[in-house]
Amino acid sequence: MSGHDYVTEADRTLEETYEEPMPLATYVDRVFENPTIASHASKYLLEAIEAAGTRTVVEEGEEKERYRFFDDPHNDGEHAILGNTEVLNQFVDDLRSIAAGRAKDEKIIWFEGPTATGKSELKRCLVNGLREYSKTPEGRRYTVEWNVTTADVEERGLSYGGDPTAVDDTNWYESPVQAHPLSVFPDAIREDILEELNGQLEDHVPVRVDAELDPFSREAYDYLEEHYRREGKEALFSAIADDRHLRVKNYVVDIGQGVGVLHSEDDGRPKERLVGSWMHGMLQELDSRGRKNPQAFSYDGVLSQGNGVITVVEDAAQHADLLQKLLNVPDEQSVKLDQGIGMDVDTQMLIISNPDLEAQLNQHSDRNGMDPLKALKRRLDRHEFGYLTNLSLETELIRRELTNETEVWEADRYGDLADRIREPVTVRVKDRNGETRPREFAPHAIEAAALYAVVSRLDEEDLPNGLDLVDKALIFDQGYLQEGDTRRDKEEFDFDGDGEDGDHGIPVTYTRDTLAELLQTDRDRHHSELPVEDVVMPRDVLNTMAEGLSEAPVFSTGERSEFENRVVPVKNYVFDQQESDVIEAIMHEKRVDEETVAEYVEHVYAWETDEPLHNDRGERVEPDPLKMKLFEIEHLGRFSEAEYEGNMPRESVRNFRREKVITSLNRHAWEHRNEDFSVEDVDLAAIPVIKSVLESHDWDDVERTFEDFDPRQWDDPPSGTETETVKAQTIETMVERFDYSEASAELTSRHVMGQVCYRWD
Repeated sequence: MSGHDYVTEADRTLEETYEEPMPLATYVDRVFENPTIASHASKYLLEAIEAAGTRTVVEEGEEKERYRFFDDPHNDGEHAILGNTEVLNQFVDDLRSIAAGRAKDEKIIWFEGPTATGKSELKRCLVNGLREYSKTPEGRRYTVEWNVTTADVEERGLSYGGDPTAVDDTNWYESPVQAHPLSVFPDAIREDILEELNGQLEDHVPVRVDAELDPFSREAYDYLEEHYRREGKEALFSAIADDRHLRVKNYVVDIGQGVGVLHSEDDGRPKERLVGSWMHGMLQELDSRGRKNPQAFSYDGVLSQGNGVITVVEDAAQHADLLQKLLNVPDEQSVKLDQGIGMDVDTQMLIISNPDLEAQLNQHSDRNGMDPLKALKRRLDRHEFGYLTNLSLETELIRRELTNETEVWEADRYGDLADRIREPVTVRVKDRNGETRPREFAPHAIEAAALYAVVSRLDEEDLPNGLDLVDKALIFDQGYLQEGDTRRDKEEFDFDGDGEDGDHGIPVTYTRDTLAELLQTDRDRHHSELPVEDVVMPRDVLNTMAEGLSEAPVFSTGERSEFENRVVPVKNYVFDQQESDVIEAIMHEKRVDEETVAEYVEHVYAWETDEPLHNDRGERVEPDPLKMKLFEIEHLGRFSEAEYEGNMPRESVRNFRREKVITSLNRHAWEHRNEDFSVEDVDLAAIPVIKSVLESHDWDDVERTFEDFDPRQWDDPPSGTETETVKAQTIETMVERFDYSEASAELTSRHVMGQVCYRWD
C-alpha cells in the first residue's frame, strides 16, 4: 500500500473507534438497546473477559477451560499470561460474585507470587484487553462533558484553569474521572431507569450505578441548576441536560482514563497518589462558596484515573502505607478530596505484589485480636501465581524471552505441541568483530532448558514408586505417561494436590540470561566444512545452567544443591530424544507404511470378531494367518517362529492380539459409540502398540537392517562402507525431516553414536 492508503486505513480505524457526542436522552435509548455500555466497573471487566471466549488447555495434567482474554488476543499474544489458568479462573469467579454484589463486593483482589511468574503481564494484558474491548460496539465506554459558557455566564467558565473567554468549541470539558452518564439523573429517576433495564436483562449480574456525579461535574451541574432556577425555568433538568451544556461521549479505556496504575516508583503523599492534588496557583482565582473549588484539582491519582473500570497497585509492598487507606473504597465506594468535598468511585481494585507484602501484613500477627492490619487482611482476596509446571508452556515462554515470537501455542493434539517443544531456534548475534552471524539452538536445546526449569519446580515428596521428576513433568504436560504399550492417565497417579509444585524453582529470567550468554560464548569445537561452533547443544545448555547455580545470588545454598541434583534425569531424557531422532532418521526409508499396518489391524479384528473381510472385487475372504504372523515377527519384532504352529498363533500371540490390539479398538469403539463405528475409521496412532510400529525403532532394527553398519566409524566413516552410506542418508533425513541443520545433525549424531558404540555388539 502507499502512504496515502495507510493514512486512509488509520482514518477508518479511528472512525470505527470514536463516535460523535450525543445528547443524554439518546444515550439512555442506546442503553436499552445495548445494556453492556452501562455496566458498572466489575461487570464491565467481567464482560470484557468473557467476550473473548474460552479454549481448552491441559495444565498439571488436567483439562481446563481457559479464558482467551488472558492470551492477549488483541495484541497478538505479546503479553499473554502463560499458565496459571486455575488462578485466573478463580479470579473471574470472584469478579462474577463482586459484579453481582454477592458477599465479595468489599474485597480487594490480590495477586501474589515470586518474580517472573506473569504478574506484570497480567497488568499489561488487562490494559490491552480493556482498551480493545472498549473499541467494540458492545464494549463502548461513555462519560459526560460540560459546557457552561453557553449559559451566558458572565463570571467564570468551567475549566481546568484555561482561558474562559476561549471560543465555544474549546469550552467543553470532560469529566476528569470518567463519570457514568446515568449519574447525572436524580437518584429516583436513575433507580427507575435501572429497574426497567435490569428487568429486561437475562444476565444474572444486574447493572448497578450507585456513584453520584464527580465534584468537577457537580460544580457544572450546580451552576447550571442555579442559573436556570433564577431564570424561572420549569423544565429545570431538561435545561441543565440540554445538549448545549451536557453531552455524552465515548472514550477508549487506557491507562489514565478508566485504568489507574500505581507503579513502584510513584511517590507523593497518600492522597496525591490516590486521588490527585490541588493546583495551588488556581485556588485563589477559583474560590467558590468559601471552600476550595474542585475545578482546581488535578484528578491524576490512581483512583481518579481508574474510576469506571479498574485500579491496579503494582508492586504493592512499595505502597503498603496506602493499603489501609483503600479500605473505604470497596466498602463505601468513595474518597475525599478535601474537607467537605468527596468523590464517589466505581472501580475494581486489584493489587499485585511479590511474597514480601505478606511479611509486612503479618508483622503484628502475634498480637492476635489486636492486630491493626486485621481489617485490611480480611478484605484482601489472595490469588497466588506460581512458576509454570508445564513443559510446553515453559518452552513457549523461553522462546518469547529469546525471540520476538508472541503467538500463543494452541494444538488439537499433544503431538503438535511436542513438535513445537523440540524445535530448534536460530538467533542472529553480533560477534566481537562487529559481524552478525546466526547461532542455532539445536533441536531439544530449548526443550532441555525448559524441562530442567520445570523439574526444579516440582515437589518430589508425592512421587509414586518407579517415577522420577521427568515422568511427573511429562504427565503434567500431556496428561498421561506412555510406558511401552501402556498409557497411564494422570488419574492413575496419586499426586498430592496440596504439594509445592510451582512454589519455587529456577525462574525464566535465569534461564533466559544463561541462554543469552551461551549465544555469545565461543565453543571449542571445529569441523572442516560445517559451522559447528555456532551450534548450542542441549548438553551445553544443561551444563551451563547447572554450573551457574553456584554464582547466581537468586538461589539459596539449599536450592543450589537441590537443583544440581535434578539435572541428571533431564540429561538422560534429552539424550533419549536425540537417540530416537537418530534411529528414526537411519530407519526412515525402512519404516512400515500405514497401509500395511492398517491391513494387519483389519485382519486381527476380523480374526477375533468374525467380521467379514472383502477383497478388491468385493468378495468375502478370511483373515490371512500368514500376513499376521509375518507382521508380528518382522515389523513388531515381538515373536519368533517358535510361537506359532505353522501359521497359527500359540497362546502368547493370541493374548497379545486380544490385549494390545483388540482392547484398543474396543476402547475406540466405546469412545465413538454415538457414531457408526468401523475399524477403517480408527486412528492407528491411537493404538499404542501400533503407534510404536509407525513411529519408533530401536538399535536391534538398525543392526538387523544394516548388517555391516559400525557406529564406531561414524565420525569419519571409511569410503565405500555401509556406515558412510547410512551416515549420509541419516544426516540428510535429520535436516529434511527433523529440523536439524547439517551442523547440529552432525553434532547430535556424533554424540549419540559415541554412547552407542560402547554397547554395540
